[in-house]
Amino acid sequence: MNPTAESDTTADIGLAWDHRFATLGPDFFTELRPTPLPSPHWVGVSTNVAALIGLGNAWMHSDAALQAFTGNTLPTGARSLSSVYSGHQFGVWAGQLGDGRAILLGETVSGWEVQLKGAGRTPYSRMGDGRAVLRSSIREFLCSEAMHGLGIPTSRALCVTGSPAPVRREDIETAAVVTRVAPSFVRFGHFEHFAANGLEPQLRTLADYVIDRYYPECRVPTALGGNPYAALLQAVSERTARLMAQWQAVGFCHGVMNTDNMSILGLTIDYGPFQFLDAFVPGHVCNHSDTQGRYAYNRQPNVAYWNLFCLAQALLPLIGDEELAKAALESYKVVFPEAFMARMRAKLGLAAVREHDGTLIDCVLLLLAQNGVDYTIFWRRLSHAVGSSDFEPVRDLFADRAAFDTWLLSYSELINHDGSAVAANLMLKSNPKFVLRNHLGEQAIRAAKLGDFSELQTLQRLLERPFDEHPGHDAYAAFPPDWASSIEISCSS
Repeated sequence: MNPTAESDTTADIGLAWDHRFATLGPDFFTELRPTPLPSPHWVGVSTNVAALIGLGNAWMHSDAALQAFTGNTLPTGARSLSSVYSGHQFGVWAGQLGDGRAILLGETVSGWEVQLKGAGRTPYSRMGDGRAVLRSSIREFLCSEAMHGLGIPTSRALCVTGSPAPVRREDIETAAVVTRVAPSFVRFGHFEHFAANGLEPQLRTLADYVIDRYYPECRVPTALGGNPYAALLQAVSERTARLMAQWQAVGFCHGVMNTDNMSILGLTIDYGPFQFLDAFVPGHVCNHSDTQGRYAYNRQPNVAYWNLFCLAQALLPLIGDEELAKAALESYKVVFPEAFMARMRAKLGLAAVREHDGTLIDCVLLLLAQNGVDYTIFWRRLSHAVGSSDFEPVRDLFADRAAFDTWLLSYSELINHDGSAVAANLMLKSNPKFVLRNHLGEQAIRAAKLGDFSELQTLQRLLERPFDEHPGHDAYAAFPPDWASSIEISCSS
């Protein structure tokens, strides 16, 4: 198959399609077909996501599926398109952007948009090749499913296919396509695009589409004085606040929180240079391209608010009242700290709300930072220690044991009051044993480049149920090796 030729065949993949986004009209997208890749092969498949959108397991491993999800055939009934949006990148207005390497196949009647990432150049590629490489596709596939396993709102990943076709990044790599699904891929940047270009009718069309499709409660007359657009801003602010609380609690760094990477549904999308913290370093910057540290771990909540402010500015022509827009934004400042505290109480096994919980949480986070303690291992060991009353494995993590013992004394009083068995049970459901550390992803990528996908499959299985013990796989929950600190992940990933 000629990799530069347009797809000229279709395949019935057994899905009934809807195309509600496409009804918005040509101002919102460009219709085009994926560009085929030669000699595709399977890299990874999520049978859970296949079942979610209505695809059978046997069919998902067929050659017909392989060709369809590489972009070599177009699914029967699909209406493939790439959408236009704009956005702020690293705090600077970047103007028009768009789906530079993503092609939407459509929306299933069950409500899931299906999108190919890496399926070729689009009108929004901005001199790019429209391709994704194997390493980044594996990382997105694994992290999408890992975040879902953690209970964090996210786009999902159906599969990854690979091809020997060369792709130039820092080095010559091989091409891959990741098929991802979500209720919607609409971003803050979609609204910014039409607002910045003075296209208020299109802005209103988009806002009405999002409200009617995803936020019908915003039409209730009592919602922010009966202003549905202000109510939309408030709803998005609250969803984003809860998402940030979950990211911070689990130690997740996104790496590129540009407004065009922010979901209007409060989902985690666009996995690039992400990282789960190893040692707890609040100012950690996971993106090698982020030379100013704008998207450091401890800055993520404030960046999210900044991005919401950009969304508010875009919606202001519809809201029509600056004070009402500010009131909608204020909900973020209320919801985020409440949601974060709730997450941290659960991590500590505290069922009741107490006046000094914030001090207890601040103290332990300060101790973790001062001692460079591994974030995930600390919380998991603490969970087991509460159940067994053996805190020595936790104390071993701290160079300053005296400071930890002081904190532990205060903490133990609360745990003993609430009941350690109840607390331990809550903690083991709140503190994962397994997260997608950079070195684990790197090991899976190195093996996959040699044609061995068994490591990817093992990781996928562990990350789908990260709170389970998975006997025999403790190595995947161990401290990172020394070489892990040398891994550099950039925007090109």
